[in-house]
Amino acid sequence: MSSDTKTADMLQFDKTDKRLLTVQVEEALMRLIRQEPVEIGERIPNEFKLAEMFGVGRSTIREAVKSLVYKGILEVRRGSGTYVAATSSSEHDPLGLSRLRDKSRLALELMEVRLLLEPESAALAAKAATQEQLTRLVSLCDETEYLYVNGEDPMQKDFEFHTWIGGCSGNRVVETLIPVIGQSIAACASLNRRTLMRETTETHRAIVNAILERDPAGARYAMVMHLNHYRQVLVEQCRERQEKRKEQGAIRQEEGMAKMSRGMFWDV
Repeated sequence: MSSDTKTADMLQFDKTDKRLLTVQVEEALMRLIRQEPVEIGERIPNEFKLAEMFGVGRSTIREAVKSLVYKGILEVRRGSGTYVAATSSSEHDPLGLSRLRDKSRLALELMEVRLLLEPESAALAAKAATQEQLTRLVSLCDETEYLYVNGEDPMQKDFEFHTWIGGCSGNRVVETLIPVIGQSIAACASLNRRTLMRETTETHRAIVNAILERDPAGARYAMVMHLNHYRQVLVEQCRERQEKRKEQGAIRQEEGMAKMSRGMFWDV
């Protein structure tokens, strides 16, 4: 973070209420992190410098930093300083997943959570869904399939389809979690939707048919098949990235050895 960052627009604080002032400074610091922008893992100025930049006391800075640490934005490392841990608050990242750096592993773990939740959610939907909910489920399946087949972005409608099944289960927690987890996977994994088109449309239809037939076991099985296919794609992507990192590491090691050899040659 640049020490000469302009903060004139951030100095118009209402200082009559200390609690309000802390919130204002917290928001200003958050804007500063985003506008620079400051990379995750980068250190921010110390307490004294921030107090000088914002024209407030160090105690106010301390409270603002403490709040951002609690929200997962900042990380205090003893004897080293304060570092950026994430660039979005828990409001936009409710699970705090932006702090986890291994995105391939995170995508797999999120998919495992979906495998724990959604098959049973589908089974419950087969028992509990109302006729009105079933009608909407069929419509969502049709709309999602249309987007896949016509080469349009189906992601949001796909999330809506899965979320609706969660709602049909009668469990409001599941209904809330499913889109959060699905969107988190999308944020950390680059799935080729076109390659998944046939598998997705077929398994979506199998899930819907089982729910319509009030077949909990069939709905559960169809959802497992659907999610397992996505999981396999993620596993393959993870393996490819690991192999690529190994290759890059080997290349760097060879370059390092070559430099050492050249140095030894000139020393002779």
